[in-house]
Amino acid sequence: MSSPIPVISPRLNHTDIIARLPSEWTAWPRDASSVNSHVLTAYKTPPRFKKDKLRWPKRSVVFISDPHADAQAFEASLIAAGVAERKKKAGLGHLTLTKKGKKSEIIVGGDCLDKGPSNLELLRSVKQLYKLKARVTLLAGNHDLRLLMGLLALARKKDVGNQHFFVRMGKKVVPLFREVFDEYLADTKWDQKIPDEDTCRQLLFPGDDWFKEFPFHAAGFLTSEGIDREVRKMESKNHSFEKHCHAAGLSLRQVYATSLKCQQLFLHKKGEFHWFFRKMALVAKRGSFLFLHAGLDDSMGEILLKSGTKYANKAFHRNLKRRDLFSFYYSSIANTFRTKYRDADLPLTVRGVDAIHKAGIHVVVQGHINRQQGQRVTIKKGLVHVEADITLDCHSRKAEGLDSYGIGATLIDKKVGIVGLSCDYPTVKVMTADELQDIYVESV
Repeated sequence: MSSPIPVISPRLNHTDIIARLPSEWTAWPRDASSVNSHVLTAYKTPPRFKKDKLRWPKRSVVFISDPHADAQAFEASLIAAGVAERKKKAGLGHLTLTKKGKKSEIIVGGDCLDKGPSNLELLRSVKQLYKLKARVTLLAGNHDLRLLMGLLALARKKDVGNQHFFVRMGKKVVPLFREVFDEYLADTKWDQKIPDEDTCRQLLFPGDDWFKEFPFHAAGFLTSEGIDREVRKMESKNHSFEKHCHAAGLSLRQVYATSLKCQQLFLHKKGEFHWFFRKMALVAKRGSFLFLHAGLDDSMGEILLKSGTKYANKAFHRNLKRRDLFSFYYSSIANTFRTKYRDADLPLTVRGVDAIHKAGIHVVVQGHINRQQGQRVTIKKGLVHVEADITLDCHSRKAEGLDSYGIGATLIDKKVGIVGLSCDYPTVKVMTADELQDIYVESV
């Protein structure tokens, strides 16, 4: 079959991208690995939902999630989706929008940061889209917000609820610190006002009593499974974080100096990347589709029903500024970019799913759960989910036995349906509007 998506321009700069993409398309596979018809929470849905027709976004949406600091993968995915091209210069940072790119909305599904190899270049690639006046929606990912929590924790008064947030970032943030130190500090007198190594350790790490006090502090906010998981995670990271820094050639003095530079870059109004968190949204609703990084819970379902996405996004930013970090990061709002529907996460039950459907949301498009065989459409908690994290960054791919950097995107358009494009699947997956409607009815 011929491809239902625009064929990317066969320019010299695109040859390597074209060679790694499928050239044919097939109907979306209906099997246990792609469409899971098992509803995890069985219940009877009011008949009115079964009569609902899915409403599609007014304009074509290109969803690219979890680029994880791989600018090459991100730009190649934009080109593969037909929304950008390189006309004159090779290499990163030289994109222009295509005709399709000027008409479409590009939704970046979160997790722009961490892992590597090019955090700063990835941020500049996203910024370039804004400069090109593309319609861009940038969603919050858990890795993105972990950096913000770590930087804010250093800037605010230390307490039981926030003193672990810096080390909680873990080894995956170390490549970013290495990049920032090399680009902004290496050839400067960075160490003039930085305290000694032991003092930096005390400033960066949680105190010895944190592990005893945190379970009491978190009682009533987290499930018991969530508290146990958080303490175990911190025991591991507290033990290994300094080792990972040293393995990257960074002393704790350098890490502390770099964190102060990151505060300047990301948090100060004149910082190069101040736009990143300022432009970020928690959720985006387009027709019956809700785009987010991870998932939903009962409380967020009620918020979306009673107040809508505009309120949710406003609450996201206001809580970052006004509430203590602990209350924010373990709240329903943050659960939206963290959950995997585990026992440790805030629950999504019949009540929440009912509210979500009443809010006119029938399909969740998410990242967060990386897949090695392209996108998957599945039914979770009685709600249709499109899992669209297709393992783009080269470091994750190497660890999972995949070649080079990833290429792919999820396209959502009423005329075509849902298109799953991935260099790791032999064909382009296409699900028509009618087929998705059938799966929605099946879910309820």
